[in-house]
Parts: sequence; C-alpha cells; structure tokens
Amino acid sequence: MELRPVNPTAKAPAAAFTGDVYVTPVYSGQEPSRMTVALVRFTPGAHTNWHSHAVGQTLHVTEGVGLVGTRDGNVVRVRAGDTVICPPGEEHWHGAAADTFMSHLAMLESLPEGQDPTTWLEPLTDEQYEAANG
Repeated sequence: MELRPVNPTAKAPAAAFTGDVYVTPVYSGQEPSRMTVALVRFTPGAHTNWHSHAVGQTLHVTEGVGLVGTRDGNVVRVRAGDTVICPPGEEHWHGAAADTFMSHLAMLESLPEGQDPTTWLEPLTDEQYEAANG
C-alpha cells in the first residue's frame, strides 16, 4: 500500500477550455498500469473544446450538473453519480451547465512512449453550448 499526498490544483489551459476550469491530478499509473485520473472542476458555463481520446475516456460526475455532447448533436445532462463512457476516437465536449458548478473524475489510459492520448480540436461555439443548455 502507498499513501500519496494531494496533488496541487492547476487552472486548465485556455487553449483547450472555455471559462474557468481547475484540474487536480489524482493518479498517473506506473507500468503496467496506464490509468490516469484527474478531478476536474468546472465553474458555471465552463466547458472543454471538442476533443477525442485514442483509448476512450470515462467521466464520473461527483458534484453539480453538467453536459456532455457529441458531433452528431447528442447531448446528455449529467448529475452527481452519473458515469459517461466516451469510446475511443469519439469527438466530444463536456462541462458545467450554464447556472451551476460541475466536477467530474476524468479517467483515461495513457499511450506508450509519452504519446498524448488526447487530441484537442476547435472550441465549442457559443451557439452549440447555448443549444445544449436548451
């Protein structure tokens, strides 16, 4: 068994997020594990850019109300306790609803040899976000 101290929280990069988003790393697996886990906190209205993950991503909502959307226009409203599975390569976005905070655990696998498992794409438009809040 190993007890690790809490990692520092950092503001998420504006190049990949709209609004104020904060990330606290929870776990970064050591071989043979490739699991990476982070607690991500979104302020009301904050959200990611469009992106995809080479090996997929699992989001487990821990607090608040949020939204997860895909390129085909499907949007799900998520609440504390909900888990969303985003399959490998699926372009999606996620974040807080317009009027509430949302936090989730973001879980994904790293790739071998330091390759980035996340492909960041363009920002979600204001119109896309407003329609999702519908």
